Amino acid sequence: MDLLAHLEAFVATADEAGFSRAADRLGIAQPLLSRRIKTLEEHFGGSLFDRSRRQIATTELGVLLLPHARDVLDRAQRLRQAAHSARRSRVRAVGVPADCAPAALARAIRAGTERGITLGMRELPPPARALGLTDGSLAYALVRAAPERAALRVPLGLASAPSADDGGAARRTVHLDDLRPRRSRGAAPPAPPPLLLLAEERVPEFEDRLTRAAARAGLPAGRVRPAGPAATALAETLAGHALLLCAEPYARQHGAHWTPLTDRALHRGYDVGAAPGPHGAADVPDWLAALLAAAVGAVPRRRGGPGPGAASEDVTARLAAHG
Repeated sequence: MDLLAHLEAFVATADEAGFSRAADRLGIAQPLLSRRIKTLEEHFGGSLFDRSRRQIATTELGVLLLPHARDVLDRAQRLRQAAHSARRSRVRAVGVPADCAPAALARAIRAGTERGITLGMRELPPPARALGLTDGSLAYALVRAAPERAALRVPLGLASAPSADDGGAARRTVHLDDLRPRRSRGAAPPAPPPLLLLAEERVPEFEDRLTRAAARAGLPAGRVRPAGPAATALAETLAGHALLLCAEPYARQHGAHWTPLTDRALHRGYDVGAAPGPHGAADVPDWLAALLAAAVGAVPRRRGGPGPGAASEDVTARLAAHG
């Protein structure tokens, strides 16, 4: 027996003093309402209404039980309202890279609050963000994808120790073969600094591309290597002992010099994903996608541009870099 439905029939009939009007109030057929009243009477072991008169009247048992029935229905309504409020106010976890701009993430959190949504930002490596959407532990996430197929592209470059002329120097681009050791007739040149990769770059597809590009550029084996903790990698970079592959906002935030990579195939690609809902794929709100893109310094992928092969090299920038 659906106790709440049967109690609703009881209370409506007592209020309306008639089965027909009570059925209309509840939007159900009168025979169904009559069956619910009959079932409830059998359950409580006595008649709830006196049907011997032209207008039905509530029996002594009905009068005794009516306040309790109203209380149960009121509590059930409050329970539904509490559940609805809890659904609206629950924290929706958002998986983001560790090098996001904090101010941009704060704007996303405030924008969610304005829309009645509580967002919780979680810094996670790329595999954990993809898994979080699958297992439902994340509501939204920035997911790595190949830059030529992704909705968002984050230009990567090399961070290095700042120099005195950084403020006025025109920004150029750098190609990996610019890092190749140069031969010298004099004393042996100092060992070139290593190129460090943050955890965000340790994605199999990206690492494969970088390994092939480094081999084509003639970089010695071991020149490109994973970084330890981000703070340590930044310290080595700012001290002039390493180069760090990263996005421009991250380098500028920590006072490093930054030069963009010419090879666009070595840029980051992101899609903003949402965990599947009960009825299938869920959409990402446009406002959230835009704010997450800003947090990683992403730019929309150009439509109708060259294909993946042609996009891997910006010839104009390459020639300009070499004079």
